[in-house]
Amino acid sequence: MKSELRFQGVAVSPGIVRGTAYVYRPDEDLPPRTTIRDDQVAGEIARLQEALALTRRQIIELHDRVRESLGANDAEIFEAHLMVVEDGVLIDEVQKTLKRELCNAEHAFHTVAHRYAKSLAALEDPYFRERAADIHDISRRIVRNLLGRTTGGLSELKTPHVVIAHNLTPSDTAQIDRDIVIGFCTEAGGKTSHTAIMARSLNIPAIVGLHELLASVENGADVLVDGYSGVLIVHPSEETLSQYGALQASKAAMEMRLTELRETASTTQDGRHIILSANIEQPEDIEQAQSSGAEGVGLFRTEFLYLGREDLPSEEEQTAAYISVAAAARPHAVIIRTLDLGGDKLHDTLHTETEENPFLGWRAIRVCLERTDIFKTQLRAILRASVHGSIKIMFPMISGMPELRQAKAILEECRGELEREGVPFDREMEIGMMIEIPSAAMIADIFAKEVDFFSLGTNDLVQYTVAADRGNEHIAHLYEPTHPAVLRLIRKTVEAANAAGIWVGVCGEMGGDIVLTPLLVGLGIDELSCGSAVLPRVKRAVRSLDAAACRKLAAEALECADGSEILARCEAVARTHYGDLL
Repeated sequence: MKSELRFQGVAVSPGIVRGTAYVYRPDEDLPPRTTIRDDQVAGEIARLQEALALTRRQIIELHDRVRESLGANDAEIFEAHLMVVEDGVLIDEVQKTLKRELCNAEHAFHTVAHRYAKSLAALEDPYFRERAADIHDISRRIVRNLLGRTTGGLSELKTPHVVIAHNLTPSDTAQIDRDIVIGFCTEAGGKTSHTAIMARSLNIPAIVGLHELLASVENGADVLVDGYSGVLIVHPSEETLSQYGALQASKAAMEMRLTELRETASTTQDGRHIILSANIEQPEDIEQAQSSGAEGVGLFRTEFLYLGREDLPSEEEQTAAYISVAAAARPHAVIIRTLDLGGDKLHDTLHTETEENPFLGWRAIRVCLERTDIFKTQLRAILRASVHGSIKIMFPMISGMPELRQAKAILEECRGELEREGVPFDREMEIGMMIEIPSAAMIADIFAKEVDFFSLGTNDLVQYTVAADRGNEHIAHLYEPTHPAVLRLIRKTVEAANAAGIWVGVCGEMGGDIVLTPLLVGLGIDELSCGSAVLPRVKRAVRSLDAAACRKLAAEALECADGSEILARCEAVARTHYGDLL
């Protein structure tokens, strides 16, 4: 028997699960450099030719598969990839580099391809910029083939496992099958990292911030994940398994009591109704949202339709996805957030260059306003789906009025196109925007005249207000949702919405934190949208509270100078009304 090992991290998604560890180490961006002898050059060139031949076969297979499922237009991207594999100038330069520098084939190919892609990406001609993306994408495939690696994605897992990794990107988590990946444990990340958000959305127990984990856990190890306390146990003893069996039974009883609230209203003791809706990533998530008692979808993160794939979703594919969610959610509404790629949610076709500060860079609405072809495809799909249910649309990361007006103008263009084509759509569809940048909150009164609702993206709002990267564990203590400045920005947004007669919701992680529920109710939030897994807890919290008492808490909090004092006041109210949930 191996000795039991325990690791303490940050609990980010509740639940207890036992399973087999899969240690996930995705391919490194830079292939290793190996010095070779003169007499090994021919062998390296032969390896290169074999890898190119294998890559060519893979691309042709992908091309045929996509053409059959999505059509010839969507398969065209792979024809461009074939051009890269067969580019005589590029391959000749790789061979020259290999001979000149006496280095291995994968290093030579990566070096040359990266240089070519960088040069093309710097050109203004959109054709050449797209060619740079093709080179970047196909280069990674060729290097993987040279190294003898598979794609290495989580989609390759065939049996249930607990994934152990340094970190998981949104592209990684987009591949996950919740029946196969039964738990996450990562060395990096915090409560509002995308790994944590996805785990809660998928209702998968997860722990982050487990330092030096990869060096201590081997593939195939028996592990137990405690998503309540943030403890990972490797090689759990019989005594530990017995203790956790009893704890699991107790938690299951609590979950059963929460399930009974499904059909009840999320109304406070003194009669204030708070709309509780769900955050989803994929169309199939609507099932879990409904079973949790959600009043529709408060945030459909559409970028997950784009991640984990080499192409871009077509208008038809997106329309079908939006219709399936809208039809299933009826009579409740579905709020579709337009594409929010960038930051740590990257797509190989769009993001070919490394940015110094990606969270302050080319992301969300900024990508859409530059790549209007992609934006219009999505807007047309949303409009077409709008006649199949109650759909609202919202734009992310708006920092100033020009962006909002440009986005609305492009939406109007799409309406005009569909009208001319005789395609029906909801002409009264509500248009909203996210408040997640301090500049937007500061002029919320101006924005309120142009939209039908606000949705507070508190993850980024906190991050940008306190200048603390929410994924950086070294400054995690600075990421403080109860910081007085954050509260004042929320209050300013609510006051602007009230004055204009529009509603305001919260779709960030604050919306699912039951310690902060009394504060948000007191600040005047109309809707809370959160992961389906935590929604029953939020409903129980709302039903246990008195709105008048919450307003008193908010008024006191706004006078405090210290975020930790505000948090302590919130905890006191929460423990008084629903201590058993905490």
